[in-house]
Amino acid sequence: MDHESKYLTPDIKLSCYEDRFFKSEIVFDQHMLVWFLSGETKIVQADSTHIFGAGDIFLIPRNQPATVINYPKDGKPHKTVVMLLTSDILKRFYQNVEIKPKTATTPKIRSFDKHPLLESCLASLIPYFDVKEPFPEHLAQLKITEAISILRMIDSNIDDFLADFDEPGKIDLVGFMEKNFIFNMPMEKFGYLTGRSLTTFKRDFKKAFNDTPQKWLTQKRLELAHYLLAQQKRKPTDVYLEIGFENLSHFSFAFKKRFGYAPKDLALTDQKL
Repeated sequence: MDHESKYLTPDIKLSCYEDRFFKSEIVFDQHMLVWFLSGETKIVQADSTHIFGAGDIFLIPRNQPATVINYPKDGKPHKTVVMLLTSDILKRFYQNVEIKPKTATTPKIRSFDKHPLLESCLASLIPYFDVKEPFPEHLAQLKITEAISILRMIDSNIDDFLADFDEPGKIDLVGFMEKNFIFNMPMEKFGYLTGRSLTTFKRDFKKAFNDTPQKWLTQKRLELAHYLLAQQKRKPTDVYLEIGFENLSHFSFAFKKRFGYAPKDLALTDQKL
């Protein structure tokens, strides 16, 4: 993978992937504002899939599992400007801001496609990535504050999660796992997002499912893969990345072990029928 990141500060970077694609399972610890310069990204969440390309601007909320697949496109690399809206920065911002009571909803990706104010704010950072001198800290704070202020101006509900600094509390384990099993995260992260220590997570999981987390996750992912291949006529190469497998060979091996035939054989059978 040919990847380069240029940092103005730890919270502002220019990211560039030259390779065919790059896939990661992510639960961001901080909110992330992204502006696309070139390439394409597919973000798969439990209840939605988003595709973003050149010119698009979007905000990914923290503590929300996602599969992120980055692609170069049209002969250009996958290139983005990324700004982290950290809890520390947001706490300072909201110290003297009066906000309305928040609505209890699950944070979702916000899209601000080609919005001129946000684009102007982020585009103003581009020349600094080629300057050798350090980027002034006070200027970084001003640019991030500007971005937050613009977000609040164009999205009246953005405070609901930007001003929410609570950590995940203990929630229904069965409901969460049934919704988020496609994400290939460490067990510690599953535990954190359900408000449990690793030990408590494993204990509660065994009680709820009468199985180990890894066995149950593999079974659920393979069952979903079979449905996508057989009912939605998806291709194995389009499916395995979205359901928690890291490579096609491992997916094919596990699929054949579970069902007795390879994913490609299922596709061939459907074609004959």
